[in-house]
Amino acid sequence: MDPDTVKSTLSNLAFGNVLAAAARDYKKEVLANEKAQSSNPANVEVDLDELMDDPELEKLHADRIAALKREVEKREAFKRQGHGEYREVSEGDFLGEVTRSEKVICHFYHKEFYRCKIMDKHLKTLAPRHVDTKFIKMDAENAPFFVTKLAIKTLPCVLLFSKGIAIDRLVGFQDLGTKDDFTTTKLENVLIKRGMLSKAKKEEDDEDAEYQESIRRSVRSSENLDSDSD
Repeated sequence: MDPDTVKSTLSNLAFGNVLAAAARDYKKEVLANEKAQSSNPANVEVDLDELMDDPELEKLHADRIAALKREVEKREAFKRQGHGEYREVSEGDFLGEVTRSEKVICHFYHKEFYRCKIMDKHLKTLAPRHVDTKFIKMDAENAPFFVTKLAIKTLPCVLLFSKGIAIDRLVGFQDLGTKDDFTTTKLENVLIKRGMLSKAKKEEDDEDAEYQESIRRSVRSSENLDSDSD
């Protein structure tokens, strides 16, 4: 494959997604290299030109680029539906919002309630992590019809919709340990168990964090070796 073609294709993709996916693909190799370095501190030179000419590596690059392109297109389609951010919606827009997406999380809140602000903070953090789920909120005071129709008695109340049907709800913090100091991860795990978030996406994020930590360890190890050689 022409290296210029590869470079051009990569530049057309969301580069952050490419790096994250590549990190996961090469995680095992990096950890293996780290282990090898600990037993053999000598630097090993790699011929990058030979690697670029490797047909298996070229096929891996081509397959990865195609997969990432499909993933980017899928994410963009979700974003056009209002996914990827935590948004305020009006009572008039509510039905359209919950019926146009397969999975929707809607927080009914009161602007003066402290616990509603806590829930806001966590949902705002989760929205860009889980683009396949729509995250919205609605001021309960401005939505009397749906508050009555959906029998909302306590705030915060987070309703979970699947294909336009309310299948579950989180009332107050009773499913989150009842205290105000629950973590975003706690809420995320609850929503995964309720089928509203993808467990695979969370595992990918955890793998990325582990990979980044392995890189930092490798850098520190390399710095120590250089110091010893001096």
